Amino acid sequence: MKFTNGYWLLRDGVEALYAREAYELRANDEKEELDILATCRNVTNRADTLNLPTFNLTVSTPAEGVIRVRAQHWKGATPQPGFPLHYDEPGQRDYVTVTAEGEGDGEVGEKGATVALTSGKLTAKVVKGSPWNLTFEAEGKELTQSFGKSLARFKLSPAAAVSAQPVGEFGVSLNGQAYDESDVFTAIQLHLGVGEQVYGFGERFGTYVKNGQSIDIWNEDGGTASEQGYKDIPFYMTSQGYGVLVNNRGHVSYEVGSENTEAVQFSVPGEELDFCVIYGPEPKEILRRYTALVGRPANVPAWTYGLWLTTSFTTKYDEKTITSFVDGMSERDIPLSAFHYDCYWMREFHWTDFEFDKRFFGTIDDVEKTLKTFHEEKGLHICAWINPYLGQAGSAFEEARKNGYLVKKANGEVWQTDLWQAGMGLVDFTNPLAREWFKDKVKGLLAHGIDAIKTDFGERIPRDVVWCDGSPTLSMHNWYTQLYNQTVFEALEETYGKGNACLYARSATVGGQQQPVHWGGDCESTFNGMAQTLRAGLSLTSSGFGFWSHDIGGFEGAFPDPAVYKRWVAFGMLGSHSRLHGSTVYRVPWLFDEEDEKNGVVNAPGQTAVDVLRKFTLLKLSLMPYVYEMGLKPHAEGTPVMRSMFLEFPDDPTARTLDRQYMFGQSFLVAPVFTYSGDVEYYLPAGTWVNWFTGEKVTSASGVWRREKHDFDSVPLWVRDNSIIVSHEGAQKPEYAYGENALVSVFLEDGEEAHAHVSEIDGTGVEFVARKDAEGRITVESSDGREFTARLTVSDELVKSSNGVAVLN
Repeated sequence: MKFTNGYWLLRDGVEALYAREAYELRANDEKEELDILATCRNVTNRADTLNLPTFNLTVSTPAEGVIRVRAQHWKGATPQPGFPLHYDEPGQRDYVTVTAEGEGDGEVGEKGATVALTSGKLTAKVVKGSPWNLTFEAEGKELTQSFGKSLARFKLSPAAAVSAQPVGEFGVSLNGQAYDESDVFTAIQLHLGVGEQVYGFGERFGTYVKNGQSIDIWNEDGGTASEQGYKDIPFYMTSQGYGVLVNNRGHVSYEVGSENTEAVQFSVPGEELDFCVIYGPEPKEILRRYTALVGRPANVPAWTYGLWLTTSFTTKYDEKTITSFVDGMSERDIPLSAFHYDCYWMREFHWTDFEFDKRFFGTIDDVEKTLKTFHEEKGLHICAWINPYLGQAGSAFEEARKNGYLVKKANGEVWQTDLWQAGMGLVDFTNPLAREWFKDKVKGLLAHGIDAIKTDFGERIPRDVVWCDGSPTLSMHNWYTQLYNQTVFEALEETYGKGNACLYARSATVGGQQQPVHWGGDCESTFNGMAQTLRAGLSLTSSGFGFWSHDIGGFEGAFPDPAVYKRWVAFGMLGSHSRLHGSTVYRVPWLFDEEDEKNGVVNAPGQTAVDVLRKFTLLKLSLMPYVYEMGLKPHAEGTPVMRSMFLEFPDDPTARTLDRQYMFGQSFLVAPVFTYSGDVEYYLPAGTWVNWFTGEKVTSASGVWRREKHDFDSVPLWVRDNSIIVSHEGAQKPEYAYGENALVSVFLEDGEEAHAHVSEIDGTGVEFVARKDAEGRITVESSDGREFTARLTVSDELVKSSNGVAVLN
């Protein structure tokens, strides 16, 4: 939100208090905190302290390399709730030091003296006097600072016109996205260095580099071609080596070099601002510390990495239609791992009542018989769609109403709307009884033979309601989705055990990364929609989310262009989770070949939609030893499966801005094709890269741009040097013994040694090590003597191991 009119003036109707002087400094060794009193004018004598507003700041550290700042104008005001933060145990805090200049009761005396809190290598320092200053530095380098006119409290009059957008309740528009219920905001600006770039904020569909953008953390169902997001996260990181979390569940407004071009400004409603600075300096280390602070993603079961097919948003769910799709995939040799029933498994107007529509599914015995057939004969896992809204025609609405499980208006009536399902109410997940009731409903669904749950919606949360636990209405808009998804995920874990739960969620806030998987919302079925989707995925996985998916072929659009569908298949299968889903048209591949024939397009051999989907599905299944290993890293380290080029190559200035390519784990570079013609331009960072399909080798000391043309069954897919890729050609499902009789491909040009750990589903594992001797000969060994086949890159001869050792010349 912009409060100023240029650099010098305020906007009409806006009054400001700025911290001007660090007046009192105290270092508290016992609490490991700094206490700072900042005045809103410079104080030259004691009389100046009369009628003088102040800010009280507390600087502390929850964990090593993390410093938390709480700034308050009025301490008696009701603060907005923050997120659950994981603090280190007191006995593990030998990394904290508190220092101060001066004597007497912990207070620093003369102007120019300092107090500092150090957490690991990160230090926060304040110098007594004017101008106001709060500096964060690490390893002898300044990271960022709040300096001068940067910590502020803004008071808005009813006539305030903060933007040219429509005016909200207090005369304030948040760029047309969210209207706050407060006439007071607290804000701070953290300085940006020259060339410093900013990333994150959750799922954002604009450019990956966020400099110059206005961003509101306010979840909305806005589609992928807008500035809104389904998963808005008040966290960002920068190329300067640090990240920032604003610890507020409600609305947070950012101006990323867009109000003050030299700073990131963030503001929240009310009299208090709470944020954490997190040091890296590498972006992976920032994510490691950030996810340790707010929670790491759970591990997901291996079957979820295979291909998912859905009914799409259509109404024909009879067994004959569904079976024709499942059997059609099998007949075309396209392995399918999961089948998803979207909305219409329940009767229209009844969503969500957890009852199968008897017109299509018969009795519940019939349902269980059908699902058992899918499980046992088709080898499928089954997912079902739900949302937290209860249409009044469904049985669940009346049950929830009678028991007080629905959100209410201030007058005590149940809040209802006709938007989506007629007369629907909203489950109040702040009510513990309502949570257990909803969880039992989910468990009942699982008992019929459902393996995963798609938790749709969670963004359309009203503001004019009363919550059971008394939560402030503003804070619940974003936080609601966490309570919703957490409830469902608990039902899954309590049924199937930790590491075996999977939901498919659209909305999220901080904490949501702990309940994977998330998908990218309602994207357009165009190349632009595909590019928007990738940008959103890169931003989300730069914000603590380890797993991510999207609708292959796009969701919106009556019938996606077959070219878009096929290009999207290559992109969608080279990610953590892969799902065919759309709006009014089923996304089975042969329908797109029929459309091509109608348009007089004759595909060359291998270029049909069926051929392309088969090829990339089998490719992903063959790479499951690698994919599964990468999928364990979000839980262990906070490192996502999909990674931006910045995340893997932060020291490469070119890589920092790229948002049309990505790293699939640590070793594969993928550059999706966004054109009908197959033309693509992408960048290979410095080093040696080998093309997975052709074996072509490229070596560059400074990075190289490439322009190519690709058929539909191809995509730029390169392997990083000093990698070992373990695979199983011919794999037909995602679950198998990954390390048994594996194919070990060695990419070792510039280094002398490479390692690959392969984890099995049962928790065991094997290590493969390749070493190069002085003559350039490479020896490959398995850690436990198991047999395997090895090769250099992808075009060399296969060499069988003997006693767990293979020698490659």
